[in-house]
Amino acid sequence: MKHLITTLILLIATAVVTVFYFKNLNPPGKRPVEVMQHIPADASLIAEFSNDEGFYEAFSGNQLLTAIAGQTKTTELDALRKHLLNNAALKPYFENQPIYVSIHPSTADRVDFLLTTSFDKSPKGSLIDLLKGIDSVKVQQIKRGDKQVFEIDITGLGRPFYLIESEHHIFRGSFAEELIDKSANYDYKKEKHSFLQLSEQQHNNAMAILYVNYTQLQPLFQQLFISSNPDLFRAFRILPGQAALSLNYKSNALMFNGLTRLDLKQPISYLNLFASQQPVENHLNEIFPATTAYSTTFAVSNPNKFIKDLAAWNEKSGNKQKKQDLFKQIKTETGVNFDKEFNDQLGKEFTVLTTRFQEKIAIIEVNNGQQLFPSLMNISTAVSDNIGQLNYSKVPFYLLGDAFGIFNKPYFTVINNYLVLANTASEIRSYYESYNNQKFLNKTESYNDFDLLLSERSNVAFFINFKNMKQVFKRDLKPGFYDTFQKNDPGFKNYYAASYQLIASDKNFYTNFCMKLAKADSTKTSE
Repeated sequence: MKHLITTLILLIATAVVTVFYFKNLNPPGKRPVEVMQHIPADASLIAEFSNDEGFYEAFSGNQLLTAIAGQTKTTELDALRKHLLNNAALKPYFENQPIYVSIHPSTADRVDFLLTTSFDKSPKGSLIDLLKGIDSVKVQQIKRGDKQVFEIDITGLGRPFYLIESEHHIFRGSFAEELIDKSANYDYKKEKHSFLQLSEQQHNNAMAILYVNYTQLQPLFQQLFISSNPDLFRAFRILPGQAALSLNYKSNALMFNGLTRLDLKQPISYLNLFASQQPVENHLNEIFPATTAYSTTFAVSNPNKFIKDLAAWNEKSGNKQKKQDLFKQIKTETGVNFDKEFNDQLGKEFTVLTTRFQEKIAIIEVNNGQQLFPSLMNISTAVSDNIGQLNYSKVPFYLLGDAFGIFNKPYFTVINNYLVLANTASEIRSYYESYNNQKFLNKTESYNDFDLLLSERSNVAFFINFKNMKQVFKRDLKPGFYDTFQKNDPGFKNYYAASYQLIASDKNFYTNFCMKLAKADSTKTSE
């Protein structure tokens, strides 16, 4: 019930937007798949929207898109719209046409966009003649490799825009030479790659669409972060599948929902194990410390099925024998059949979170903490009356899976019916202090406002708090990208938080993605 009022408001707002906006959607022209097949297959993210005034008016006057793209990129995109897409010479061919803005992994120290679109109808004259008729641009044809490319200098911009025309008047353009070269050399007929599509009705009713190519997020993160495999949302980046999500309009938040379809031809990942569960009402977020920077929460409707599926996954991963040997050793040396005792107590939710102080905490719901605690102490070294350290390596990994591999011989405590793990005793004490003093995220107005936008049920939920992420980004991002995070205004730091929820549905995932702007002054922190 807690989301009922918010849901009704969103439905009303969506209906209002629909009246003035969607009447112009579904223009004549090429089907999305015909245009999107020209986008190189390594695209990590693709945003689709219609080049009409309704879309631009809906987002004018707020920072939702500018905060993501940054002021420089926004200026460039605005210039393209003004001098090319909406210029009198080209507007009859580009008006109401879908625009695809894609992000691709790169070796550069900045993220650039590839724009893909098409003419609505055959032009009167050649493209070069149309471009040369625009006073605010200078254009010349150049060779890049064996490809003909239009180099377009737009008044007021510091770098040229490169444009390629393909068959059937399909265009790809970018300010980045690396991207335009990649696009020019991309042969869609050879690659035969396709992006997941919404149904025709969903597509026609969508204000904008976000396409996610999960396996290509890993090389994008490698571009952004110092580590080649950063911890941030690692499980999310190796999910074999794609998503297509439609935008629900809200003035202070980007809200997308749709489907994640798993690729069953690829090896299954850890997250695949949750697709065969039922959605679970989430509660662990109620005891996240106020310092939480990011988290990944897992929820299972049937813990016994999860345990069996995890065992099968371990077997396919070549870990079955190692797991058996570990728990046989524990049983021989301590007399504790720990894997069975743990499995009997496993609850429906477990999470791994990182705080702004780089603390890594696991919280695992158990059925009876008092019963589990003595077994834990019997396979551990006591640090205090309520804190111990496991004597054996990789126990959390074998019991709960890949996401818990960061805890080798963790310290632990049990608080009520929650097993808490960390890599140091001080981190355990820190969380214990937060718990006892109720220093939780959900004690803040900003978090509760954000939580109202989320689904109450999910099976995998990723969360990031941008204010608390500052020190994590400072440590982990490459210097150039951290400088951008710090200096862009508006920028990502103008957002309060983001959440990405996977909700099991017919062996795939219904998917919600939400990013909400912070309230005025709430992003300011002391250094």
